[in-house]
Amino acid sequence: MMGRRGRVLISGQPAGVLEEIDDRTRFTYLPEWLARGDAVPVSLPLPLRPEPYDSPGLHPFFENLLPEGWLLEVSSKTLKISKDDPFGLLLATCADCVGAVEIEPLETGTTE
Repeated sequence: MMGRRGRVLISGQPAGVLEEIDDRTRFTYLPEWLARGDAVPVSLPLPLRPEPYDSPGLHPFFENLLPEGWLLEVSSKTLKISKDDPFGLLLATCADCVGAVEIEPLETGTTE
């Protein structure tokens, strides 16, 4: 079953889509990102390729974007999102992450 989705941006440019599928996640680079001469991967463990990356749960790279410790407590309480919902927290907190990678929620059925 397809769940929530997020647009993954690198330096403000759409680079891929992160999808929640049952108890796993799938990250796929957008074809237009892969076609760019200046395309870079979101991280070294996720090199550029057209095939999707499937992970049980949230891929460790994306999990490392989440708040930790007291900030996780505050974020979870303020946003009313369980700490046991890393995908939901990612969509709610990573539209303005530190660094070049950001994640924005996507409506189901859209890629842009």
